[in-house]
Amino acid sequence: MGKCCERLMGVIIDNPSLRDRIHVFKDRFHAGEVLSEMIRRNVRLEDAILFAIPAGGVPVAYEISKRLKLPMDLAVVRKIQIPWNPEAGFGAISWDGEIVLNKELIRLLGLSREEVQESIRRTKNIVLERFRMFRRGKPIPDLRDKIVIIVDDGIASGYTMLVALRSLKKRSPEKIIIAAPTASTNAIEILEGETDYIICPNIRGGATFAVADAYREWHDLAEEEVIRLLRKLKKDYET
Repeated sequence: MGKCCERLMGVIIDNPSLRDRIHVFKDRFHAGEVLSEMIRRNVRLEDAILFAIPAGGVPVAYEISKRLKLPMDLAVVRKIQIPWNPEAGFGAISWDGEIVLNKELIRLLGLSREEVQESIRRTKNIVLERFRMFRRGKPIPDLRDKIVIIVDDGIASGYTMLVALRSLKKRSPEKIIIAAPTASTNAIEILEGETDYIICPNIRGGATFAVADAYREWHDLAEEEVIRLLRKLKKDYET
């Protein structure tokens, strides 16, 4: 049973029995099943729409969409990779050019202005290509008076989710809700002042955090897997 904790600017809904635990979900689909029940209990589903962050957020959101009969769209964003460590990032960029930078990390890494700009340029090109690939010309829907639920498979630093949140906020939804199976306490602190609710069953503290640690089965999703799930969801809605 989730617990709702009032904060200064947002509401955090988690599962106390899952705090600081690892390997709590079988896979991303199981995580979506768990999130579905928490969303069902805490969110008004009329006029709600899901935005999945590809790639990892798509199977989670797919399960939520299927179980709650909610339309699903995509928020195409990507972390800005550290030049010598592509697994880590110092910020994120969205499909509409919104950029969030971790300036303190940039300073600690000693990145030059030129290195930062080059990483931004490469990331922007990847985001625009994925936007074309996944959306195939479909425009972002009108979000006025909608309840937007942004879904990812986990939140490590918070910057990828933050840039998606800020881009979707520009479209004046009634509420924005973050839904992720797992998140670091640091990410929660960054995000809670910018959203109405955060629904996250597995919140973990500690010096290090890896999204993959929340899952017993884990792999990086290929773009073909994302496209296959999107097609399957479309087919499910048509039948």
